[in-house]
Amino acid sequence: MTISLQIRNVPEDTRDRIAEQARRQGKSVQAYLLELIEREARFSDNPAVFDRTAHLRKKIPTDLSVDITRQTRDGGADIDREQLG
Repeated sequence: MTISLQIRNVPEDTRDRIAEQARRQGKSVQAYLLELIEREARFSDNPAVFDRTAHLRKKIPTDLSVDITRQTRDGGADIDREQLG
C-alpha cells in the first residue's frame, strides 16, 4: 500500500534546487524526492544496527590510532592488523 505526502511552504529557492538535482539525475521531482525519503527511512535503522553490532567492535589504542592515521596520510599504512589485536 502506498500513501501520498504533501509538503507545504517550501521556499521557492529550495524547490528550484531540488528540481535541478532531479534534472541532473534524469528524474522527475517526484522520483527524486521519493528516493530521498526512502533513503532517509533506511538510514533511520542505522543506530539500532550500530547498537546490535557493538560487541563486534574492537577498541584501538589511541596511540595506535594516531600512528595508523599518520601512516595512511603519509602514503600507506605499515601497521600489521595483528597489532590491533
